[in-house]
Amino acid sequence: MTPGPRRSRAGVGLLVLAALTVLTLDARRGEGSSPLDLVRSAVASVLGPAQDGATMALRPLTDIPQHFEDLGELRDRNEVLEAKNDQLIQQLRVSGLNQQRAEDLVGVRRLAGAKDFDLVRAEVVGLGAAQSFSQTVTIDAGTRDGVRPDLTVVNADGLVGRVVEATAETSTVLLIIDSGSTVGGRLGESMELGFVAGDGDVSDSARLELSLVDHTVSPREGDVVVTWGSRGGAPYVAGVPIGQVESVHSSPSELTQTADIRPYVDFSALDVVAVVTDSADMTTRDTAGGPR
Repeated sequence: MTPGPRRSRAGVGLLVLAALTVLTLDARRGEGSSPLDLVRSAVASVLGPAQDGATMALRPLTDIPQHFEDLGELRDRNEVLEAKNDQLIQQLRVSGLNQQRAEDLVGVRRLAGAKDFDLVRAEVVGLGAAQSFSQTVTIDAGTRDGVRPDLTVVNADGLVGRVVEATAETSTVLLIIDSGSTVGGRLGESMELGFVAGDGDVSDSARLELSLVDHTVSPREGDVVVTWGSRGGAPYVAGVPIGQVESVHSSPSELTQTADIRPYVDFSALDVVAVVTDSADMTTRDTAGGPR
């Protein structure tokens, strides 16, 4: 056998013996401090910072799953907040409309209470011609709600018109500003009777024209005009405000004076209205008959 292999086996034997010695010494550390503690401390002081550095360097990689989980939660929370924000925006957009409708409804109820009217509330859902008339609106109340032709229609400001057609769910209302409309009216203070005709205009410049029955009576600027009323309260009940005298004029060919009436109702912004389905006029036949 050559010296090389002998030395190799001897070296291996020494390493094994040294390892057993170290294990034996370390196993006795329960009886006291191990002689290897100093070695461990030295190695830890050298390798500890390196281990901490490696941990910090690898932390972005180990945190990737948590990062995506947090992103998912933030995305879900953002979607919830966006939905709530959209809802608040919609509520803000319609808040003005809802408030105006509430005020209009209060005004209609106040008018009904003052005149002892029974009303069916409705909203304007369409504009357009009906039959031979040009200025009409469609409302979302019909015969199933107790609405029928020749009933008075009002809003919080005053007289709107009369029902000319009614189906089960909707009705057509002829506005008093239609050029073919004639309403019996009277001056609020003097009680003088007359006829109110429309000019066909629905803008803010829309005007009605009042012609009094007594040609010797002259209307005065500022006079209030209300409905004269019809027999049985159809198509117009009595006492509904129509408008106010804005100016008085006459022509050389006429012996009587006429008055321009500014209507109380804004016909270009009609929304909440009400149909008078019952009133004191409808239960008595001793009222003066007006035009139909």
